[in-house]
Amino acid sequence: MEKILIVEDEPDMVMGLKDNLEFEGYEVDIAMDGEEGLSRMLTLKYDLVLLDVMLPKLSGFDVCKKARKNKVPTPIIFLSAKGEELDKVIGLESGADDYITKPFSLRELSARIKAVIRRSTTQFSGNDADQVVIGKLKVDFNNYTAYEGSEPIKLSLKEHEILHHLWRNKNRTVSRDNLLDSVWGYDFQPTTRTIDNFILKLRQKIEENTDNPALILTVHGVGYKLVMG
Repeated sequence: MEKILIVEDEPDMVMGLKDNLEFEGYEVDIAMDGEEGLSRMLTLKYDLVLLDVMLPKLSGFDVCKKARKNKVPTPIIFLSAKGEELDKVIGLESGADDYITKPFSLRELSARIKAVIRRSTTQFSGNDADQVVIGKLKVDFNNYTAYEGSEPIKLSLKEHEILHHLWRNKNRTVSRDNLLDSVWGYDFQPTTRTIDNFILKLRQKIEENTDNPALILTVHGVGYKLVMG
């Protein structure tokens, strides 16, 4: 049975979500503030976390950032009354897998949950080599680690997933839409700066010369290509 953690401080919302998720066959845990939610994420194993943005003690954004900093790979869907594009971009860049705006239908939430869990179980499956060398880094996609020589290099969960998708499609052009669909997998279309910002961060970590990148090339008007020999 798949296990979901709800981190939400509105009692009516909590009970409504819990009842519906249990009806769909999920096991459900509850945390009523950010600190409790983070503690549970660091010590217990979940298949997915539903995380409110506005929480007592620690915001949802901070919970997500701290969880990812501690290498918690559990998929996270933000629940928020904030529907502005900037809020969604901040949520995604903090390491979330999806962002849904209140009020939402239970049918939509259920579909998002199933899609995110499905992606999380297949994202790194397959016959990937244990480690691959991309520019300055030796990357282990299965264990979410990267090294430059003997020094560990921090890549966020989304940086790993974007680089992994580019590596799986090496020497082929990958559109921004394809990256969004493959890495986030939902209909929300942020501005191109969401992908572009992640690409910039990756270039800073793998390229010898970020002013003249030789590995992650921009295909103007389309997307990006990872050039590998």
